[in-house]
Amino acid sequence: MGRAFEFRKARKFKRWDKMSKAFTRLGKEIVMAVKEAGPNPETNSRLRTAINNAKGVNMPKDRVEAAIKRASSKEEKDYEEVVYEGYGPHGIAILVETATDNLNRTIANMRVYFSRAGGAVGKTGSLDFIFTRKGIFKIAAEGLDIEELELELIDAGAEDIYEHEGEIIVETAFTDFGAMQKALEEKGLNVISAELQRVPNTRMELTDEQAEEIENLIEKIEEDDDVQAVYHNMA
Repeated sequence: MGRAFEFRKARKFKRWDKMSKAFTRLGKEIVMAVKEAGPNPETNSRLRTAINNAKGVNMPKDRVEAAIKRASSKEEKDYEEVVYEGYGPHGIAILVETATDNLNRTIANMRVYFSRAGGAVGKTGSLDFIFTRKGIFKIAAEGLDIEELELELIDAGAEDIYEHEGEIIVETAFTDFGAMQKALEEKGLNVISAELQRVPNTRMELTDEQAEEIENLIEKIEEDDDVQAVYHNMA
């Protein structure tokens, strides 16, 4: 046992904690999707995407069904989607997507995280020139010819297709997200996840020590229950 055992145990707990946070994030996404367009995934594309993403991280079926049922109740609280933009130490741009039922709590927390790290929350839209919103689809690569797939998906808005760790990544413009989702569904492909992400147009190089500061800040932000996603332009 000893140190090796403790290392494995710590790594397992960290993996469980990360999985738990993913379940919480997707549970919120399911609730917001249901409140936006109803509980039927056949007619609610946002819900359909959220359910598929939940399957991609092995979220238990009963938790998915519970989230849908909870969202259908009038007693379930509403979440407001708010984006916070700011700069961390060393001029790194950080964009935080949140889903909150208490705006005062969320903005107060964001200000604390940034200020304690030597950064600051900025004005909405201040990072528009740094990030581009894109659709990112991950597809199981097994049995697929990437070159053939690229030709088939160009008309649906595919801007870039590449393979990474056993998955095929398809990138689209923000406006083509729905068209690509529909095309992949019609082809019956095994879509692991489909998300709108903020992709940095350029990245900044930092020293190892500087990068560790940014990683600590991002980790602190991601621990917040209101946070759905965090993006940055660190290389």
